[in-house]
Amino acid sequence: MGIIKLTNIRLHAHHGCLKEESIIGSEYRVDISLTTDLKKAAITDNLVDTVDYVHINHIVKEEMAIPAQLLEHVSKRIMDRVYIELPTVDEIEISVSKINPPIGGDVEMVTTILCSKRT
Repeated sequence: MGIIKLTNIRLHAHHGCLKEESIIGSEYRVDISLTTDLKKAAITDNLVDTVDYVHINHIVKEEMAIPAQLLEHVSKRIMDRVYIELPTVDEIEISVSKINPPIGGDVEMVTTILCSKRT
């Protein structure tokens, strides 16, 4: 087994419960870690024997572009697509952070983290 991580994917998206958030949008950070078997790829040096992180980034960007009220919902959509489109992925941990959230205080970011195993 092994882990593939994409760290600090930065995006502008339109998530949140406030009307202004859906209009103006905010800056987001996504971190995703996938557990998969990397033994064959380590030997063959062939992209088809691993999980292509370009594909992972594509999924994150597409799902983040679809507005949602909750970060948890966006995270779940990303996880569902990864499991569907990348059948060798066994586990996922994803964190989605809203940078400088509009919560009436000096908060750098708010983050939700979801973890799951393929069932």
